[in-house]
Amino acid sequence: MEALNHLVENASNFLWNVILIVLLCGTGCYFTVRLKFIQVRKFLEGFKLVFGQMFAKHEGGKKGEMTPFQSVATAIAAQVGTGNLTGAATALISGGPGAIFWMWVSAFFGMSTIYAEAVLAQEYKTVRHGEVTGGPVYYMRAALKGIWGKALAGCFAVFIIFALGFTGNMVQSNSIGAAFKEVFADFGLEVPAVAIGVVLAAVAAFIFLGGVERLAKVVEKIVPLMAGIYIVGSLALIGLHIDALPGAIKMIFVGAFQPSAVVGAGAGITIREAIRYGVARGLFSNEAGMGSTPHAHARAKAENPHKQGLAAMISVFIDTFVILNLTVFSILTTGVLDSGKTGTALTQAAFSTSFGAFGSVFVAICLLFFAFSTILGWHFFGLVNMKYLFGEKSEKVYSLLVVGFVLVGSALKVDLVWAMSDFFNGLMVIPNAIALWLLSGAVVKIYKKFALKNKESIEN
Repeated sequence: MEALNHLVENASNFLWNVILIVLLCGTGCYFTVRLKFIQVRKFLEGFKLVFGQMFAKHEGGKKGEMTPFQSVATAIAAQVGTGNLTGAATALISGGPGAIFWMWVSAFFGMSTIYAEAVLAQEYKTVRHGEVTGGPVYYMRAALKGIWGKALAGCFAVFIIFALGFTGNMVQSNSIGAAFKEVFADFGLEVPAVAIGVVLAAVAAFIFLGGVERLAKVVEKIVPLMAGIYIVGSLALIGLHIDALPGAIKMIFVGAFQPSAVVGAGAGITIREAIRYGVARGLFSNEAGMGSTPHAHARAKAENPHKQGLAAMISVFIDTFVILNLTVFSILTTGVLDSGKTGTALTQAAFSTSFGAFGSVFVAICLLFFAFSTILGWHFFGLVNMKYLFGEKSEKVYSLLVVGFVLVGSALKVDLVWAMSDFFNGLMVIPNAIALWLLSGAVVKIYKKFALKNKESIEN
């Protein structure tokens, strides 16, 4: 197992140390410039679009379609997972507090990237087997005709099935199992993580078999509830340690450029590691540029592709600049970064400083909702690609495989699970980024067509 872990980590590091950092940030910068900082200028419009349609009814429509809010809720369900609780903690340990600065940078530029992804998903969505569907495989076929388009789409489909459906969902169940094992240990109980995995797998199977409609109904209820509860609890914790907030902010900015100047966990960490873990964990959290959330945005019954693109930007903002930051400042203001704990246990330690045993329980419950909603979203994203490759008959086989990975993931060693997930996430980015660059002209044309009603101007 150690040899496998070492092999996967080396492969992941090869991807993430240079190639993907340049590709992700470069793509985000490119769309930010081409669209004249759309994530700033159109932020309020996107915010109103998302929350103004929060209670809209899904009337009529084609099979597989969602309301715009349901599509954003499905995207957020996938984005707001262990990356926000466990991923933030591992980024702080591996990349130091400075990694968070690079998370912010990648998320800011990622807002323009995800706008492009959602716009293209809407523009090239189709009806297949009587059901509305779409995503990167469909806009990749549009970007490159013939054998090259098929090859690009095929590679992406295989990568996302392994990245999210299989290894990604192992991360989610692994983190849930670890969190509840920690809780039970606090009360003197020894409960194996695999027992928790059995329960998760059973509930997941029930929802998977209900199809897209059941998924949409579940996530539109879970997402606002889970986010609200975690926001309130985190703000309460940070409020109790508000005097430490300026120091925490300073650690982030100093650590971004001088990691060695940050005491404790930041010692010995280089700028490259801060950037690497910041961007990697940021991607795992908000998924901008990865090609996952366009599957949800393609199914929205949106007024036009531009409007759905604006809504997509807000999902990245909520994920990184709201939920993830709450975890970061909960850890930094409570001073538990040097406690020797990692992952979920570090976040639980932060909440336990002020709330005792309840703090550990609170994080475990929030993680359960966060990670489980991500399992639902990622299963759906992988399923779209499974059907693309193998047709409708593959649905049940794929769902059963995902259930199996959820079960197995709950008991595996955490380092190996994260390394495998990082590696396949990285592979996904490459074909998606190629398609985004090739179709950047189409994104700008759509922007001009639907967004320039107020005599705004944008240069090609």
